[in-house]
Amino acid sequence: HSTNPPTLYTMSGKGKGGRGKGKSVKSTTRSARAGLQFPVGRISRFLRKGRYSTRVGGGAPVYLAAVLEYLTAEILELAGNAARDNKRTRI
Repeated sequence: HSTNPPTLYTMSGKGKGGRGKGKSVKSTTRSARAGLQFPVGRISRFLRKGRYSTRVGGGAPVYLAAVLEYLTAEILELAGNAARDNKRTRI
């Protein structure tokens, strides 16, 4: 992939830089960081509160969220196809 990314031009007033210390850095969720729709933080909390283990690694809830999201997407895909075949608008 040898193409250069498009050049970003900052407009006046808003955006990066300029005066005023921008301390309100928007925190990115672990789901967004992993590119998932399923809640990584909630799954992490469930793993810790469920007493499945004394310690829970950092990648475990991300992996579990990805697996659950994949399985859900597969089921919804099949259910959507079946609904369309039977001329239904709802799953």
